[in-house]
Amino acid sequence: MPSTAAEPSASAAVDFSRDVFPIFRRSCLECHGPEKQEGGLRLDRRDESLASVSVVPGRPDESELFRRITLPKGHDEVMPAIGDPLSPRQVATIRRWIEQGADWPEQIEVARHWSYVLPQRPSLPQVSNPNWCRNPLDYFVQQQLDEEGLAPSPRAEPEKLVRRLHLDLIGLPPTPEEVQAFVSDPTDERLAAVVDDLLNRPQFGERWARPWLDLARYADSHGFQRDNLWDIWAYRDWVIRALNADMPFDQFTIEQLAGDLLPNPTDDQLIATAFHRNTLTNNEGGTNDEEFRNVAIVDRVNTTMAVWMGTTMNCAQCHNHKYDPISQQEFFQFFAILNNTADADRRNESPLLEIYTDQQQQQRRDWEQERTQLQQQLATLTPELTQELNHWTARFQSPPNWRPLSTAA
Repeated sequence: MPSTAAEPSASAAVDFSRDVFPIFRRSCLECHGPEKQEGGLRLDRRDESLASVSVVPGRPDESELFRRITLPKGHDEVMPAIGDPLSPRQVATIRRWIEQGADWPEQIEVARHWSYVLPQRPSLPQVSNPNWCRNPLDYFVQQQLDEEGLAPSPRAEPEKLVRRLHLDLIGLPPTPEEVQAFVSDPTDERLAAVVDDLLNRPQFGERWARPWLDLARYADSHGFQRDNLWDIWAYRDWVIRALNADMPFDQFTIEQLAGDLLPNPTDDQLIATAFHRNTLTNNEGGTNDEEFRNVAIVDRVNTTMAVWMGTTMNCAQCHNHKYDPISQQEFFQFFAILNNTADADRRNESPLLEIYTDQQQQQRRDWEQERTQLQQQLATLTPELTQELNHWTARFQSPPNWRPLSTAA
């Protein structure tokens, strides 16, 4: 059986970005990268690496980098100094790269995953059927179809289109009457009216709140052991209201992460911060509240990064991230921001916020208005009460009509 670590063909061209830099990133950059440059060596930048004797293009045996990675394990100068040594395949790859001239693209130091690159608005591609395109996105769809030798699908039949709209926007199928109404008048004006109607229905927020509530790890119960219920439904309702109100995403973000820090926050803005009350809890006897408070903060750090940045931060809790540009120091800097919570896995789920439904709020306003009226009535002396009070006062101030007792013989 051939070894999986066998040296690749010496004639194969080595691509630095594909073959070499991943080795540096995994085994070298922790000590020779943006955070630390031990020995003055930085292997994430082309000029600094090629300017020294660490890499001598065309001459691997004169390159200090190659000498260090081929030293026997346990040698004082072997690299990497920490962790497993490079595999024979990795050593062979670096040797061939140096032999082939150590080609290192100018921009490799900023080469990142596409998700870390600032989006740029591209120009519209040339397509075979521009008349089919109704918006800029269609041009890119048509371009892909052209490359595959395919034609766009025909427009959906009216009954299919109205069903798709209902299921996509509110998650519910249309009634037979709604289908028939659209089939009988499938014009663009009627289509726009159907879309507007669906967007204005309360079910729109209910349908589109579901994927967000999944990201927010929402549940009506603890999800652990006895799976007790907890009162967090108000956050669910807030998400639904925010979507139905077409709240801008930046405000949607601010209120969930820092609604309580806004000037004079409303009840709704305080409720929004329950995004981070959807966290781990453990009411088992003997658990340590401070331990689970820290567990909850770690969960909040990881969830915030995953939801808003689309990347995992878990790895950086224990070490610099192996693949993403996140250091362990940055993890705990983020941890420190969220390390101000008062909840600590308590049985009563404190701190609690007293809130009311819209109906209850109206009832409370009515009661408070009635109470104010009654208090005003009590504070106002009526003529009858004034007369009685004056009469009582006069009697109280009159001398008592004492009659001494006489002794009977």
